[in-house]
Amino acid sequence: MRVAVFNQKGGVGKTTTALNLAAALSRKGRRSLLIDLDPQAHLTSIACTEMPEARHSAFALYQHNRPLAELALEWPTLGWLIPAHAELIKVDSLFGKGPNVLNRLNQGLVELDSETGPRAVVHQVTVIDCCPFLGVLSLNAVFAADRVLVPVSSDHLSLRGAQQIARTLRALEPVLKRRVERRYLITRFDRRRRMSMEIADKLKEEFGGDVCTTVISENVAIAESPALNLDVFAHAANSRGAQDYAALLEELEATGFL
Repeated sequence: MRVAVFNQKGGVGKTTTALNLAAALSRKGRRSLLIDLDPQAHLTSIACTEMPEARHSAFALYQHNRPLAELALEWPTLGWLIPAHAELIKVDSLFGKGPNVLNRLNQGLVELDSETGPRAVVHQVTVIDCCPFLGVLSLNAVFAADRVLVPVSSDHLSLRGAQQIARTLRALEPVLKRRVERRYLITRFDRRRRMSMEIADKLKEEFGGDVCTTVISENVAIAESPALNLDVFAHAANSRGAQDYAALLEELEATGFL
């Protein structure tokens, strides 16, 4: 199962959601392969005390067609990581948008899944942390994914980003020859703010059953944990943030999304 975490707006909780979804899976004994496709490399910075060189990152998949099995770093608490690097920002300009480059990640994952022996990367779920704009990297994620999870923070610009993604996914359906199943996840939700309720209502009105029942509340533990290089469960297992992400996983499993 492959899940791309994507919104065409930054600051909505993509990396936080990718990290904590993998952490929730790990608590249930399921190892994840996390792929950082964001040149900002925030997910990589949480996992790594020293940032890998470009030749040991996801950039090498595109520049040198290096196998993902050679790039995967073990993340003891969660599973595995394909790290990002700032050089990923060059992928669009260097490699164009032909079918070969758009399918590069998918092909790399197919090859990874066929690996056996000492190079095998054993995992049950692949979680792809996307960059916050539509380009070669995010299209690679969509082409490779079975599902798309769209975090939407409680503001109007984030809602607009979700609407853009819906249009993008509809436009890609003839190419993919399938409908990419998606869920919209409300993040940074504050019940005291009228805007939070307005965004939730508009999402449900527009996307109906594709909107998660679970919401991720505004929570100090969620905000603090990345600065400590921890997921929210490792930082504050009893916090509201940890409870929300545990509930999210339960919902995604119960509805067959995961």
